[in-house]
Amino acid sequence: MKAIGLLLLATLLVGIIGCENNSKSTASSPLNGTLWNLTAWTLSSLNPADFTITAKFADGQISGNSGVNTYIGPYKRGSGDAFSVGPLVSTEMGGSEPAMRAEDAYLTLLGQAKSYKMADGKLTLYDQGGNESLIFDVASR
Repeated sequence: MKAIGLLLLATLLVGIIGCENNSKSTASSPLNGTLWNLTAWTLSSLNPADFTITAKFADGQISGNSGVNTYIGPYKRGSGDAFSVGPLVSTEMGGSEPAMRAEDAYLTLLGQAKSYKMADGKLTLYDQGGNESLIFDVASR
């Protein structure tokens, strides 16, 4: 049963990676080729610095570690600072209760992101109302 689940996940990942992004060219996106560590968020009382939560942008894909699992999926940049992600797929490993709550909070906020701003080594994602939701620092390579 696990083998079927892993095969399905691998098939989904190949399909997502192979999809062409029809939004503005991601090759010219200021996000393309960047790697970020989550340092703050507005939803959860958990401190994201206590977990490994990352976002890497490359060729129209966002991927990284969501606290326990790894994830991948498309991201789109629209006009101005418009931004969206999804659908995302991830591994399905279990972790501690706080880590699983942190992962759920992160993926929820990431899915709700509607705009972004990059400035001074930070990436900030904003929700539909224009409120800060996820704040990342640039990661050293």
